[in-house]
Amino acid sequence: MIDWGAFVIVFAAALSGTVVVVGLYALGLRLLVLGGRVPVVVPAEFTDAITVLTPAEIASAERKAAKAARKNPLTTRQRQLATYAAYLCFGLCAAAVLFGIYLIVPALHGG
Repeated sequence: MIDWGAFVIVFAAALSGTVVVVGLYALGLRLLVLGGRVPVVVPAEFTDAITVLTPAEIASAERKAAKAARKNPLTTRQRQLATYAAYLCFGLCAAAVLFGIYLIVPALHGG
């Protein structure tokens, strides 16, 4: 017999947890960019990769990120606050993930 009420509760908790984690991460990235710290990640080279960026393309992306950072209309204090808020969002995202693990792990040991 399936307890559909419990299933719906678990589904709602998983969906809301996902929305919270993804939302906090996206907001953190947006605030990080507003703070002038545009994340440029150099892609790893894999032998079976479909698309591999050349060093020229990577340099071009870094130049575009630097140009976007220079065009930021915020004051220095506002950029600093945006950066701190981004780190807060990332911390809350990590806390939500750790809380989810905390909820799951005791259940695995019969607790």
